[in-house]
Amino acid sequence: MSRAAAVLALLPALVGLAACRKAEPADVTPPPGETWLTDAQIQGARLHIEPVESRLLALHLVTAGRVAFDEGRVAHVFSPVSGRVTRVLAAFGQRVAQGAPLAVIESPDLGSARSDLIKARSDLAAAEREFDRQKELLAHQASAERDYEAAQNAAAKARAEVERAQKRLDMLHASESDGDIQHFALRSPIAGEVINRTATVGLEVQGMLSSANVVAELFTVGDIDRVWVWGDLYERDLARVRPGQSVRISSVAYPDRQITGAVDFVSDALDKDTHTARFRCVVANRDHLLKPEMYVTLSLEAERQQALAVPSSAVLRSGERHLVFVRDGKTEDGRVRFRERSVELGEGDDGWIAVKSGLESGESVVVAGSILLSGSGS
Repeated sequence: MSRAAAVLALLPALVGLAACRKAEPADVTPPPGETWLTDAQIQGARLHIEPVESRLLALHLVTAGRVAFDEGRVAHVFSPVSGRVTRVLAAFGQRVAQGAPLAVIESPDLGSARSDLIKARSDLAAAEREFDRQKELLAHQASAERDYEAAQNAAAKARAEVERAQKRLDMLHASESDGDIQHFALRSPIAGEVINRTATVGLEVQGMLSSANVVAELFTVGDIDRVWVWGDLYERDLARVRPGQSVRISSVAYPDRQITGAVDFVSDALDKDTHTARFRCVVANRDHLLKPEMYVTLSLEAERQQALAVPSSAVLRSGERHLVFVRDGKTEDGRVRFRERSVELGEGDDGWIAVKSGLESGESVVVAGSILLSGSGS
């Protein structure tokens, strides 16, 4: 709540406090920086007073983050062949198994790959027959040794060509026995959900095995039950973050839901432009609240420290100063004295702020309603 809104909310109490102060004797005026109130006025203004104590503060480092796929759980699917999409089998959001067909592409590359393998096998058979013939002739001293060696080399090259053609066909997930030699089934390499799809019926595609410079991604299949969240660290915070550290994640999409994860990687190098180091968190995401490319806020428990602390509601800001109101005994007429006190603050967390100087343990400070004292003091 802003200071203006707080004043409006407490306006009735402030009016009552001002009325009570008008009833005070005109010759009794608190010095600057002090406010004197009766017990009835304190109760009417709803002031809450608590002693200053040492607390164990869990200090958090807060930074911005971005959600990304776990790279072991996402596949960007391209076509290895050139051709035209004739059927699209997978819809947006559809869950697919590993090896499930996503689309069918009519492509001459498939027929060409099978033809290359058939030709390579035929050439190998001819080369092996020639090698056997030259081997027999050499055994009977009816052929020169160089002819035998040439036949041996030709047979070796033919076997290598068969292996190359077979591997190309394997890359296309096809076999020599398939009846359809023109239609290629584009399959999912992993099990997951169809996150993105650009394939449409009639789309002309370039294959990854072609010489084209630009090859379009046709499908993105991913599993977001577990995701990565990337964040950036300034150099001064590097020593405060380490693998295994717990992290809390919040987003504007789900402000009331906090997701937990753990740091699993901190970069050893800083970005030359931003001078920050990246770190990564692994996060279980079974409810799919976190979406890839979503921006989130990361809160890491950097350390715990024992420190003198006050609630953040007790602190007011006046220019460059931070102020609290300390209860300091009573006046001669029995009113409670509140003194304005400048304090030097440390780090804060979970509604509490460490106090470096300006307060002592056991002193009583106003933790709620101090804005009324600021507005009513002389």
